Amino acid sequence: MSEKKCNFCGSNDYETKTTDYLYSHKGNYLLVPNTPVEVCCCCGMVYYDASVLKRIEQHFFAIQKKEEKPDSYVKLPQIAFS
Repeated sequence: MSEKKCNFCGSNDYETKTTDYLYSHKGNYLLVPNTPVEVCCCCGMVYYDASVLKRIEQHFFAIQKKEEKPDSYVKLPQIAFS
């Protein structure tokens, strides 16, 4: 991210990494492993490119409309907070 500064701490030192991104919409989810991100080396703030998020959103809705199949399914354990 040349010439850009972190919105949180003002640093311009970033590292490119990948992470797991969890997209959610109205109680439905899509887990996207290896999503590219830029992380501020000073404070750890994570930045996603808008085009990456748009692609994730497009895949999510294509899967919901049965126009596309996901690579796999993941079962998640659930527990109520009491």
